[in-house]
Amino acid sequence: MKEDDINVRFIVISSNFSGQRIDNFLNTYFKVVPKSMIYRIIRTGAIRINKKRIKFQYKLKIGDVLRIPPVKRTRSNELDIKYMKEIAFLQNIIIYEDDYLLALNKPTGIAVHGGSGLKFGIIEGLRALRPKDQFLELVHRLDRETSGILLVAKKRTALVFLHEQLRVKNMKKEYLALVHGKWDINVKIISGPLFKKTISFNNKIVYRDLEKGKFSTTHFKIKEQFERIATFLVIKPITGRTHQIRKHTKYADHPIVGDRIYGDYESNIQFKQFGFNRLFLHASMLCFTHPNTKKSFYIYAPLDQLFCNCLFFLRNLIMTNYNCSLESIVKNINN
Repeated sequence: MKEDDINVRFIVISSNFSGQRIDNFLNTYFKVVPKSMIYRIIRTGAIRINKKRIKFQYKLKIGDVLRIPPVKRTRSNELDIKYMKEIAFLQNIIIYEDDYLLALNKPTGIAVHGGSGLKFGIIEGLRALRPKDQFLELVHRLDRETSGILLVAKKRTALVFLHEQLRVKNMKKEYLALVHGKWDINVKIISGPLFKKTISFNNKIVYRDLEKGKFSTTHFKIKEQFERIATFLVIKPITGRTHQIRKHTKYADHPIVGDRIYGDYESNIQFKQFGFNRLFLHASMLCFTHPNTKKSFYIYAPLDQLFCNCLFFLRNLIMTNYNCSLESIVKNINN
């Protein structure tokens, strides 16, 4: 083990960090230092702003002089090398980047944040790969099993600008999803109050609740129909509640293929037997006002290979086994 000593540093706060809480700033700055240690050095007064003690709720201002004391931390070089190899793929999934933001085509199964037993999330990985980038923050989130566009701000001004668009619902989102069964052509909008309940750390479930729930609306359009087996949908969430799309498709009695929380267990098993083992939900498009140009900006993310393979499989299935169910084909294979 090797000890790294960080000498006392003085940082003059720029517009990139103005308005950010000091604890969040330090968490990003130190990267591998536990949050408990960060709060401890704030409480002891070792962290100073303009030579004065502050509390962890303090919000940074332009021109503040931040004193960061020496902090000892241990790090294994061998583990660091292995860690960097694991996250190197993040550079290859960036689909757009400029001075204000970057967008990634997130794979399914990768968390956006670390924690709860995970060694890293996308944002921690990006910060480790880009130590010279002063500011990298998630604009929004995607479920771990959902693939598609993930937006990251490279300036605090950009983050605030984009967050405001999310707040007033000016950021348009489009998803692609494969759901079980034959979607009713007349079901174009689903609305209702959704309430999020935390089961355990990083484990949540959402259900309809007229009293506690928050209003939610999702638009649906059929893109392709695979007889009674499945339907390929274009989905536009108007609001952004947790698990909103997954819950609304469940409410329509056509849950998303591969959904382990709200899905159909037996139908998911049938898809798994053909190698299609993922949540078939993909964030395909984002439209927003760019924080620099102030013009409408579109980003598109293509489907991954497994999603494309599944669609190809279903098209061929319908052509060669017209009116057959996936269940009957699975039974024939097993027999």
